[in-house]
Amino acid sequence: MAEPKQERAVRTREVILYAAAEVFDECGYSGASISKIMQRSGATQGGMYFHFKSKEGLAHAVMASQQEFIRLPPGRDGLQRLIDITFHIAGELQRNVLFRASVRLAVEQGELGLEDDTAYQEWVQRFHAQLVAARECGELLEGVDEWEFATVLVGAYTGTQIFSNVATGRADLPERIASLWRYLLPAVATPQAAVLLRVEPSVGPPSGRVSAG
Repeated sequence: MAEPKQERAVRTREVILYAAAEVFDECGYSGASISKIMQRSGATQGGMYFHFKSKEGLAHAVMASQQEFIRLPPGRDGLQRLIDITFHIAGELQRNVLFRASVRLAVEQGELGLEDDTAYQEWVQRFHAQLVAARECGELLEGVDEWEFATVLVGAYTGTQIFSNVATGRADLPERIASLWRYLLPAVATPQAAVLLRVEPSVGPPSGRVSAG
């Protein structure tokens, strides 16, 4: 039985998006080209332009899908889950080309003529939710502003992963994240909570394109 046209179109779009992510990850936005993406995906010119009108459109699609490219680890909301999420993201940056490309494009978005902090704000919101839960569990010190710290953490994490990428291709990112937490935790966690927290990578679910709340 022939594959239904709609399903075939969806599959073609996914193949093109994945190929584009690989090329953007390898070459960056300026080094990528429609021809490279077509060659990598095996798509025809007609198929390519049916789904994406330009390289810029492809880059937007990859960058906008950042939250869809990974599943976050399960667990009780609070500081431990927040820590686990940051290590999980480090692992995804090492092995998940879709997520990695979306992060690279967010960093390089000036080349697209963009000044869009949506991807960063989405992570602020996710981290903030864990910090609110931590507050409810009595894990945060008095005076810690959940939104402010979520913003600081996203900024610090972004800089850390960029530094790690330049220095080692992110091979040492988990160790750098552990160091980040060793300095940050005393400033935000109660002593009672801090002694119970595990600051190291944990085994999470496999990579995927479904995000968890």
